[in-house]
Amino acid sequence: MSCVAKKVIFKKIFTIPLKQISIKNEFLALKVLNYGAIIQECLFTDGSAPPTPLVVGFEDPGRYIPDKTCMGACVGRFAGRISGGFQLDGEAYSLHTVVKDVHLHGGQEGFSKKYWDIDEVRQGKEPFVTLSYLSPHLEEGYPGALRAKVTYRLKRNALEISHQATADRKTIINLVNHSYFLFGESPHIRDYQMWLNCNEYLETEENLLPTGRVLPVEGTPFDFTNARPLGETALDTPYVTGPGRGDTACIYAPGPGIRMRVQTNQPGLIVYTPRDFAGICFETQNLPDAPNMPHFPSCVLEKGAVYENTSVFLFDRPEGDPFAEQWEG
Repeated sequence: MSCVAKKVIFKKIFTIPLKQISIKNEFLALKVLNYGAIIQECLFTDGSAPPTPLVVGFEDPGRYIPDKTCMGACVGRFAGRISGGFQLDGEAYSLHTVVKDVHLHGGQEGFSKKYWDIDEVRQGKEPFVTLSYLSPHLEEGYPGALRAKVTYRLKRNALEISHQATADRKTIINLVNHSYFLFGESPHIRDYQMWLNCNEYLETEENLLPTGRVLPVEGTPFDFTNARPLGETALDTPYVTGPGRGDTACIYAPGPGIRMRVQTNQPGLIVYTPRDFAGICFETQNLPDAPNMPHFPSCVLEKGAVYENTSVFLFDRPEGDPFAEQWEG
């Protein structure tokens, strides 16, 4: 796998209705697929260097069909892990599970494996693309017909990802974009420096389901409250954050000199570094297994209510210490 830095070349795939949408402004260029609402390519430029790839992706869009890493996709109906099923208003709902009784990223064919409708594309000063998917009642075991939307919008040097959803009956919801960030052509992320505005994380079992305990990061390998290199730290870690706290995360790649700041209205941040290739995910979402943890923030979506998950990823090349401001908002 490698970052997409060259022109995307399509093979003739007559049986798969893959479509690609491109938007750009003076700082960012984005390519999105209707399959999985996938971010296939994102490039950054500030005039001081050639456009730099920001995400891991496939040049051939057909390679996303068998992909099992949710590369760049919108994940749902519930992103993250659930312990087998859940109850809602006294009714039990069973969900498909994989190894060790874990339901992951929406099931056998979650939203990352669906073809989305392209609702609107607008170019100009703040270009955006909006895609939608209608998930029928009991798809993958979830109650209610749910209409999900995702909008990718470019605001100068920021990529805003906004998820919305409504349902015709009470259900649960947790959407997230699953892009793997990798700046330039670096074969590793060991020298990336990371800071997290997260003082707590979730204790997890061997299968990565949360025990329900919320623990302080201080004194653990998961403590990035002071910026430090990632090194060999392997992460698949659910952090607790909170809306209105300024930047949630900041990561800096010394090679290309690119910094990314992450802002979100979500109560959780899962930071994930895969084993098989270089990249890092910042999954801005609710906490895993929230349907079965009453003390976690609610993931219930009432009939007729609107679910909203908005996250912003800001890119620049800072002069001096990239963490000097301490991101207090």
